[in-house]
Amino acid sequence: MGSAREMLNEPEARRLTQRANELGRVIAERDCILVTGATTGFPDIVSRAARRHGCFTIGISPAASREEHVSRYLLPDDGVDLIIYTGFGLKGRNVINVRSSDVVIIFGGGLGTLNEFTIAYDEGKVVGVLQGTGGVADRIREIAALASRRAAEEMVVETSPDALIDGCLAALSSRT
Repeated sequence: MGSAREMLNEPEARRLTQRANELGRVIAERDCILVTGATTGFPDIVSRAARRHGCFTIGISPAASREEHVSRYLLPDDGVDLIIYTGFGLKGRNVINVRSSDVVIIFGGGLGTLNEFTIAYDEGKVVGVLQGTGGVADRIREIAALASRRAAEEMVVETSPDALIDGCLAALSSRT
C-alpha cells in the first residue's frame, strides 16, 4: 500500500523508485503473492518489479469493469497478472485489499494509504512499514500511538526491503 501519485522532486523520485523496485524483487524472492490496488505510482512500480522476478500479482480495482478501470479511474490494466473488478470505489477497494492480505506493507503514501493502514491495524493484520519512503510511512508510529488499540511495537518497521519482508514473514509465521 503506498502513494499512487507521481513525485515532483526528481532525485527523490529516483531514490524511491529504486526502493520500490527492490521491494518488488524481495517480495518475489520470498515466494509471496502480491495484492495491490491495481493502481499507478509506487504500488505499480513494486508490482511490475515483483512480476519481473516471477511473483504472481493481483490487483483489486475500484472499478466494476476494465473499461471503467481505464477510462474513469485512469488506472493501468497491465501492471498485474490478474485484476479483480469490484465496483466498490476507492475506499471499498481498500477494505478488500487489506482483508485479502496476510501482511500489509506501507510504502510512503497519503490519505488512501493511511486508510489502508488504519483498516489493517484495526483488524490486527501484520503491518510492515518501509521507513524512509516519506508520507504516511514515516509518520506511522505517531499515528499508531494515537490509536492505543495495539502496541506500535507490534508493527515491523525497517529501512531495508529485505529486513522488512523477512520480519513480516516471521511475524506472520509466529501467529500460526
